[in-house]
Parts: sequence; structure tokens; C-alpha cells
Amino acid sequence: MPVARPETSDARVIAHVDMDCFYVQVEQRKQPELRGLPTAVVQYNEWQGGALIAVSYEARRCGVKRSMRGEEAKAACPEIQLVQVPVARGKADLNTYRSAGSEVVSILAQSGKCERASIDEVYLDLTDAAESMLADAPPESLESIDEEALKSHILGMTREDGDDFKESVRDWICRKDADRRDKLLGCGIIIVSELRKQVLKETEFSCSAGIAHNKMLAKLASGMNKPAQQTVVPYAAVQELLSSLPIKKMKQLGGKLGTSLQTDLGIETVGDLLQFSETKLQEHYGVNTGTWLWNISRGISGEEVQGRLLPKSHGSGKTFPGPRALRSLSNVQHWLNQLSEELYERLSSDLEQNKRIASTLTLHASAFSSKDSDSHKKFPSKSCPLRYGVTKIQEDAFNLFQAALREYMGPFGTKPHGNKKETWRITGLSVSASKIVDIPSGTSSIMRYFQSQSIIPSCSANQEHVAVTPSASESCSEQKSAETRAAMPEEDITITYTSPDLDNSYRDSDIVPEKDASCQSNEAKEFPTQSGTQTKTIGRNINNSKEKNRGMPSIVDIFKNYSATPQSKQETQEDSTVSLTSKRGNLSSSTSHSSEMNQEVGDRRETEWGYKVGEIDQSVFDELPYEIQRELRSFLRPNKRPNAGKSKGDVSASSIAHYFPPLKR
Repeated sequence: MPVARPETSDARVIAHVDMDCFYVQVEQRKQPELRGLPTAVVQYNEWQGGALIAVSYEARRCGVKRSMRGEEAKAACPEIQLVQVPVARGKADLNTYRSAGSEVVSILAQSGKCERASIDEVYLDLTDAAESMLADAPPESLESIDEEALKSHILGMTREDGDDFKESVRDWICRKDADRRDKLLGCGIIIVSELRKQVLKETEFSCSAGIAHNKMLAKLASGMNKPAQQTVVPYAAVQELLSSLPIKKMKQLGGKLGTSLQTDLGIETVGDLLQFSETKLQEHYGVNTGTWLWNISRGISGEEVQGRLLPKSHGSGKTFPGPRALRSLSNVQHWLNQLSEELYERLSSDLEQNKRIASTLTLHASAFSSKDSDSHKKFPSKSCPLRYGVTKIQEDAFNLFQAALREYMGPFGTKPHGNKKETWRITGLSVSASKIVDIPSGTSSIMRYFQSQSIIPSCSANQEHVAVTPSASESCSEQKSAETRAAMPEEDITITYTSPDLDNSYRDSDIVPEKDASCQSNEAKEFPTQSGTQTKTIGRNINNSKEKNRGMPSIVDIFKNYSATPQSKQETQEDSTVSLTSKRGNLSSSTSHSSEMNQEVGDRRETEWGYKVGEIDQSVFDELPYEIQRELRSFLRPNKRPNAGKSKGDVSASSIAHYFPPLKR
């Protein structure tokens, strides 16, 4: 529902910049020979030549509309050039256009607070820039004003017959008797024209703009004079703009609310709302919506530019028109898998580049039922917490769809049965991730930690402990150290797990950088036993196909080989030895290993680690193997803890929960 926000008393200068048939411009930049020709960008499919998603102004003059299919466009304009959108996973890939839109945003963001509304739309709050210009170099003091600014369309500007248009614009901008609000808009005209010229010069993209004192009016104005022009809405011209504006053209009134205004109150234009009092509108639509309607009819909107350069959600969708509608669960699952893969790629890119994570996964679909008397019944949307990982997103998306389908088909007594054809048809699917927030500073991915760590045991007959060594090959040490420095540029971190309540037989364990699998070799190691010393071969056999593909150590191996007790601070050494004594209560004998590290290691910092259950970020569990996730979660919820899955008599089996202290209640 729309939210009524009071407008500030201070004058503002807000611009809405809208790229002109943006997808076509991107393709024309890639293929300059298309400039000046009737062109359309099409999402190709076998049904009637695909759907048009952008149409050049040359093609529009020939009668081509965005609502047409490719074949219809060819019939209306035989010389039209149809450019296909890149395809990935069987659907349109818009990454090229998103990247081009980011080029524009990076330029516009230099002028002030910038909010990216879509791939090709941007809001700008230019109030500070306009006030600075008005104080330092007001328009009336300028010797000349750029030609692009003088081509601006100013609503309500009076002009005598025969007056030169540009001179009239100049006079309006430079009026000395204008109030402060219009003077700021005059500065905004000059600022926006310069920005549009800069965008054209650096990206080859033209754009149009609307300039007003709030976002709502700026958005309405930007589309009034296209392409490559700008329109200004002074305070005195607000009613002129809104009085004849169709009610459905207003943002948030294109759906049910706008229809209700037409049918219940007989309202056809925004100006018609002026005949109703705020109290009357509140009686019909509630306090908040009634106040909002009363405000917009007078051009009042307190919505602020958010200062957001990044999208507030990610989504991936596809339509299935006509005979291409999906009729089975297997087809739906296939496409949900494709959409989920694309969504996860975008989420991963956002996480890597912008350090942001999303928390909510939402499924939307459009459908019709052959048994439904109202074939346009809305298919319910469903949401759930978002779990990172492409497989998890695919599973959750399909579960959401099944839940929504049961709700949709419920009134008709029909339930989905496997892959059989049902009485429903899916004409559109989309998955989206929302509630995106910045990652708190100081957090890190557990996957990154284990990708840079490995445990390679070696032995010594003189000491009763296991030593962990770095790479055994000097030829690989330089390459590995460079990679380690790239991942951790300042210093390596040694993590000590402190568990004071565990049995004294457990010792401290540290972890050192991973040993490159390509540099390992089998070595003969000596293991001390009660009867003497015997030699065994340790190390990974890289000829084993499973070992080649493993790539990184298992967390299970780490917890099987290591136990944690408090560790005191140690001084940094050039040759460090990490030791551990592992002892099982029911074992008849124990095996101990030790060796010295065979390569120099840089400065090392040791960190004691403790935790409180309430402070554990359980989102990192999603990056662990499923078996470990289940055990960690059951450990944190002991009342629901499942039975351990180890066989009787298997004294070597170990639970990961043994390596954490019991909960303090």
C-alpha cells in the first residue's frame, strides 16, 4: 500500500533521469550500423518471433509497439532490424544491459545523492548542488547558458507569439524576481543538462530527464518530452500537470486501487480527486491511503531519494505465453532450477563485489486453471528465509511452488500428482531475493578459511605429538605463498579452540596454510609404537582420481584429528611446530606423530576463541556439508538433538559436538 509522507518545508531539487529506449542504444553501440534504422530488441522464442522489449523511435514512427511480437513488428515495418537478447540457460541474459546501466549511474552519482531505480532509471537529489550554485554563481550572473539547457521544456511558461523559444527559457531561468524555489529549479536545469551531456559523451547513450521539487513529479515529467530532452515542473504548474493526468498513469494507481477509484468514486483523472475531502477519502480507503490520495492530488510527496547505487533486490524470471505454458511439475522444476542458478550467480557477485547478503527468497508465478470459472485468479506468492547455495535455492523455490500450487488448486479439489498433466497452466515464473543488507564488518566466510588451510600429518620418533607442516616442495612454496598473501594480505592467523571443560587428554591444535595437492609426494614416515618404530607411507596419492577432485580438506578430518583445550600465547617463530595429543578413553593404544615444518612461515598471530550460543551466526552453517550442518544445529538445540549415527562398538567414531564445551544454562 502507498505510504503518506509529509513533504518537508525546505525547497528541494529532484531529477529523474530515464534512458531513451535503452536496450536499443546498447545494441547500437555494439553495432553502430544500426543507428538511424528502425530497430527493436527481442527476446526470441519460437512463438510468433518472440516478444519485443525495446523499440527505437524510428520503429515507433512506423507503427511498431512494445506489445507486439517479432512477426507483428515485421509486418508493420518490413525494414525493421530485430536484435536478439543474449540467451543463457534458455532465457534472456540481461547482464550486458545491467553493466551499461552501471556506467551511467557512476557518472550521475558524482553530482549528489543518487538512487538507482532500475536498469535504466535514476533519481538524483540535486538540492545541495543547486544551493551551492545559487550562492556562488546564480544563473542571472552567467554570461552564457548552455544550448542544451535552453532547450528545456518548462511547464506553465508563458510566451508571446513570435518569441524565440530559447530566449524565453533563458528569461525564465534568469528571473531576478523569482522565488527561491524556482531559482533552485533554474540551477537544476543547468546542472541536469550538463550531466546529460557528460553521459552522452562518455557512454554514447542519450537520456531524458524530469526536474521538480519531489520524486513523484520528476518521474511524471521525465517521460513527457522524449527522446534526449528535459522537462521542468515549477510549483505554479503542478495543477496544470495533474488536472488532466489519467488516474492509471500515476504510480501505484495502475492496479486495484486505481480501478476502485474509477468504479467507486467515478474518478478518471488525478484532478478529479480534488473534489473529495481528506476525511472522505479516509472513509473509503483508510487513514493512510486516504491521506496519500489527498496529497498526490495536490502534488505533495515527501518520499526522499534513498542514496542507493545498488539494487535493493535481485530477481530472475521467464514467461511462457500461449502454447508454451508449463503443464507439469517436472517442467516447472526444470525452469525453477535455471532461474535459481541465475539468481545465485547474481547473489554471489553481489556478495563478492559489494559485501551484501539477502535474507528472503520469494517465488512469483502467473497461472490459469481450466476448471476455474475465473481463469485470471491470482497465483499466490510465497516466501521463505534464503539459504545460500544454488542447490538450496533450487530446493526451496520448488517447495514454495508446490505450496502455492496446493493453495491455488485447493478450491477445485485437484492436487498435483507427479508429472501427470493437470488442470493448471503456468504462464510465468520468477524467483527473487530481497532484504539485502551489508555484511557486518569483521565477519568472514568459513569457506574462505578452509580453502586456505589444510592438515598434513608427519611423524617423529622422538616426540609424542602430531606436527602439521606446510607444502613439502620448495618449487611450489613461492606460488602458494603468493596466493596466500592475496587472500590474507596482512598476516596469517592461527586459531586456537578453547574448551576448558573437555577432558585433559585433549591438547591445543593450530592450523597452517594448505599444502598444494599438485606439489605433494608420498613420503616414508616413522610412527612410534609401544614395541618400537615402524615406517608407514603418508601423503596423498595424486594418481587417485578421488584425491585429485577433492581439492580441499574435509572439516570432518580436522575434527577427527584435532581436539581443543586452552592454549597460552606463544612467541612468533620462523619454524613453527603445531602439535596435538589425541587420546580416546576406550582405545587400547594411541598413535602419536610429530615433525618440524619444512618451510619458513611469516609472522603468525594466535587468537583464543570462545563463543556464546546467542552470538553464533548460523548463516555460516549453510556453507558446510549437510552432515556437519545437521550436527551443529542439533548441538545448538540439544532438546531436539537426533540420535548419533554411529554403530555399536565403533569406539573411533566421534561427534563434532565433543569439540565444544557444554552449554551454560
